[in-house]
Amino acid sequence: MTVRLKEIFRKPLDRPIEGVIKADDDASLRIELDEYVITKEIEKRLEQFLDAYTNYETANGVWISGFFGSGKSHLLKMLALLLENKQVEGKSALDIFLDKCGDNEILRGDLKRAVAIPSRSLLFNIDQKADVISKTQVDALLSVFQKVFDEMRGFYGKQGHIAQFEHDLDSRGLFTPFMEAFQRIAGMSWERGREQAVLENENIAKAYAEIKGTDAASAADVLSKYRADYKVSIEDFATQVKAYIDKQGPEFRLNFFVDEVGQYIADNTKLMTNLQTIAESLNTKCRGRAWIIVTAQQDMNSVIGELTQRQENDFSKIQARFANRMPLNSADVAEVIQERLLKKTDAGVTVLSDLYHVEVNNFKTLFDFTDGSIRLKNFADREHFIRSYPFIPYQYELFQMVIQELSRHNAFEGKHSSVGERSMLGVFQEVAIQIAELPIGDIGTFDLMFEGIRATLKSNVQQSIQVAERNLGDEFAVRVLKALFLVKYVRAFKASPRNICILMMEKFDADLTALKRRVEEALNLLEQNTYIQRHGDLYEFLTDEEKDVEQEIKNVDIDSADIERQLEELIFDGVIGTRKIRHEATGHDYSYARYLDDRLVGRDYELSINVVSPLNDFSANPDAVKSEPVARSARHPPEAGKSLHQRLADVQANGQVCSPGANVCDAGGHGPYHLRQTHPERCTLSRSHDKGCEPGFGRQAVCER
Repeated sequence: MTVRLKEIFRKPLDRPIEGVIKADDDASLRIELDEYVITKEIEKRLEQFLDAYTNYETANGVWISGFFGSGKSHLLKMLALLLENKQVEGKSALDIFLDKCGDNEILRGDLKRAVAIPSRSLLFNIDQKADVISKTQVDALLSVFQKVFDEMRGFYGKQGHIAQFEHDLDSRGLFTPFMEAFQRIAGMSWERGREQAVLENENIAKAYAEIKGTDAASAADVLSKYRADYKVSIEDFATQVKAYIDKQGPEFRLNFFVDEVGQYIADNTKLMTNLQTIAESLNTKCRGRAWIIVTAQQDMNSVIGELTQRQENDFSKIQARFANRMPLNSADVAEVIQERLLKKTDAGVTVLSDLYHVEVNNFKTLFDFTDGSIRLKNFADREHFIRSYPFIPYQYELFQMVIQELSRHNAFEGKHSSVGERSMLGVFQEVAIQIAELPIGDIGTFDLMFEGIRATLKSNVQQSIQVAERNLGDEFAVRVLKALFLVKYVRAFKASPRNICILMMEKFDADLTALKRRVEEALNLLEQNTYIQRHGDLYEFLTDEEKDVEQEIKNVDIDSADIERQLEELIFDGVIGTRKIRHEATGHDYSYARYLDDRLVGRDYELSINVVSPLNDFSANPDAVKSEPVARSARHPPEAGKSLHQRLADVQANGQVCSPGANVCDAGGHGPYHLRQTHPERCTLSRSHDKGCEPGFGRQAVCER
């Protein structure tokens, strides 16, 4: 009985898995906690962070970096839930994490010590909270922090001046009486009324006058005055945070968990400096009781690019403030995918173990890229094979590069051109579902990854593929086209036919010869229809713009004589660069006949250079080219059986002419000999040499006037 892929997994492949974790989504907290995977690398990073958190010295900033879909937002959210020790469906975040620690007693102890410190977590996506705040504003970043802090305290963060009004009332113990008075006067809650502050100005004045014991006329413009006087400063913000922390208790901490700071800051050095100043002011005021933990798609050094000397000095301060780094890499992602999605049943482990022993000797042949391509991971051992199957190790790393490069080339929809709603986990799950009915031994081909990101790609980017799907009439060729699209911008990957075969490998026991033939036929079809372009042995997907250019090139009718003329100039004038060849021993220069693909260009001479171009019928067959006569001597064989002196005597007796320095060679008296060059200048025998003759000839006689 054939075992299908879907039967070897411990959990159903099509179960709901939240691929992208959102900072403000509380709907699936228990699932997110239960399914979070502490990889070996994350385990080390957690130990380092928790040690710094529980033994504060100077740095109060943490920088979590990783590519799109790498799980950095998930880690950030887990830390926020963990440090606050949030109760989720009757179980604490700490208890859920302790179950994941295994035998690591150090991590277990660090978690307990960190959670023992009372704290409040403020988790938010900075871009979502920014509203319409312009990044060009000097206080853009601070305004977001202030807004989140105000909302946490129950104030109206969307309008800073109203939040300040509420804060001032609260500090005097008047906020609750004011809300009650407004409710009674306006007939609506203050939470609703403050959203319509302009329309409710009169009722706000009455409520304020009531609690202050003054007349409504004097309180008429209270919010307008607040608006006129309102301003934010980093120092005031830090002071407010300290006051709040002091009010909660001596050990209490307030931690800001900020998602996608790297995207928000981008290459704005002013925003980066503001972030550093906020972290520094909180540290100065609160002394380790206010932390900022942020995520970014790059490591800190890559976020703001090239720096001036002054900016470098500022940046060194930022690095010191965010000294705790937690980078996530492709190994982490692969481990998460294997743990959450690809975990096998006991029966599945047995079946795959048998398959491994059958195929292990073929892995290097099947999956090692050649032709100067980047070296990517292959199966390391039996355990690695079982954990990764039905995916090949190279696919995790290569797909990460694909996502990074497509994003860098603005291929994705969305404000920051990220992979959007698709994480790597989500893409691999979609591919696994597609191949679930296949038998054991089949594998997920790389082109299937395209379907996982199709919905987030800009329409103009994938238009060529959509046209091919409708018109090409060859499903396999379309799949090859999708694979070439994915690797288009990954310059380290060389898209040769051999490497494309690896991407399209469907099973371990595939007929490699037949697969190569299918791939080559698909490539020819795609090239004929201008979907791809060939550069030597490498192939490249063409975007719409590139496709138009390529088609225009193909449509231009070029005369073969023009091509030959250009080749002649390029080779003889550009590469060779001289019309004569110097004989080093004598210092004499000799003109030569120029031949391009056996066609004479210009005057004929005894010496000749024949250049074989790609236009030659035999250019693809080096052996055939070598067998063709390329020298003048081969076309005009010399007389045989005469010695060097006999030949020279013939020259003199017959009045033949040669140029100074022309020579006559024989093979040491055994013939044949060859008169190398003649010119309308008489020469006589001057001396003999044993050098300077063509291969196969011995002595040489040199003529002079």
